Amino acid sequence: MLDGIRRAFEPATLQQWVEDIDRVVSQDPAIGEDPVLRAIVWRANRSHLVHWAQAILADPGAPVSANTSRDALAAVRDLVRRGHDDSVSQAWSAGQAVAWRNWMQIAFELTTDHHELATLLDYSARSIFEFGHLTSLATVAEVRKEREHLTERTHAERLETVALLIDGAPIARERAETRLGYDLDRHHLAAIAWVDAADPDASILDHTAEALAAAAGAIRPLSIHATAASRWIWIATENEPDTRAISTILDMHPGAQLALGSVGNSLDGFRRSHREAIATQRLLMRATRPPRFARWDDVRIASFVSHDDAQTHEFVRQTLGDLAHADPELRETVRVYLREQSSAPRAAALLHTHRNTILTRIARAEQLLPSPLAHSSLDVALALEIARWS
Repeated sequence: MLDGIRRAFEPATLQQWVEDIDRVVSQDPAIGEDPVLRAIVWRANRSHLVHWAQAILADPGAPVSANTSRDALAAVRDLVRRGHDDSVSQAWSAGQAVAWRNWMQIAFELTTDHHELATLLDYSARSIFEFGHLTSLATVAEVRKEREHLTERTHAERLETVALLIDGAPIARERAETRLGYDLDRHHLAAIAWVDAADPDASILDHTAEALAAAAGAIRPLSIHATAASRWIWIATENEPDTRAISTILDMHPGAQLALGSVGNSLDGFRRSHREAIATQRLLMRATRPPRFARWDDVRIASFVSHDDAQTHEFVRQTLGDLAHADPELRETVRVYLREQSSAPRAAALLHTHRNTILTRIARAEQLLPSPLAHSSLDVALALEIARWS
């Protein structure tokens, strides 16, 4: 029987097997219409057959190890690089089916003894499919590794491109737009999404970026992997999403935080909006009890005056007096009231409460302030903005 198996694995027979497999595998247009790719896959198919045949002849009773030869893995890498991930498993399954059919024909020619034939087919089926399983696992691992490599390379190139644009380095607009897949000659809203986690869920950040773009009326964002836990985002829009839309997005993606710049135009606006988002994020991360998101318009006053921490804290202490340690709801009411030019109705609408409630809280705050609000409204407004982000 072993002599018969040796004759079955002669070079001419193996060549015929490879040609049969090639015809079936080439029915996949991704492979059949590309002569270079087809040649690469052909070499991989031959490598698989020779590997299995040589192992069987060397030790017929032993399991055949996975084939991780250079030709086998090169075919996997090239298919993935061309975007034909599905063709990897399809080519393997088609080749295995052809090999099994050809082997059965040979097996029936090797013996007429039913018991011997059953034993041979049982053994060869286990051998072929165990070999296939092991090689398939190795193939999947190579596909995953190549995908990760391509993704990392793409992310690194996009991050490098954005960094050059932000720094004002000499890079042609057309080249940058091609790398990023994003038109720079338009209005932009920049944002930063991040999570505070040792092992961040990247999908949360990606979904947050997509949802933010949709809320601003854009088709898709430019999302850059700044770190594993953060995304730099640009949205091609003249409109900022409203507060309710952002709150809904963050409710859908627990753990995510957002910092937004303001809308800017063209490349200068692309840079400025991002720098504003960075400054907003910096203040959010310094705050004792930060909200989950903020806009540049919310923090820019505090950003301008909060560089000297000692003097800033002293200004807040002297200006607010006992109000500095009052209930956060009371301080927020005064802040919104002053922002709305001392309008109780407008403050009530923003805080979702009654006008009389606003007036009651303002009267309580007056008792805590060192100076009457009518004489110190500008200083109090500034101190409350600073206190909110410190």
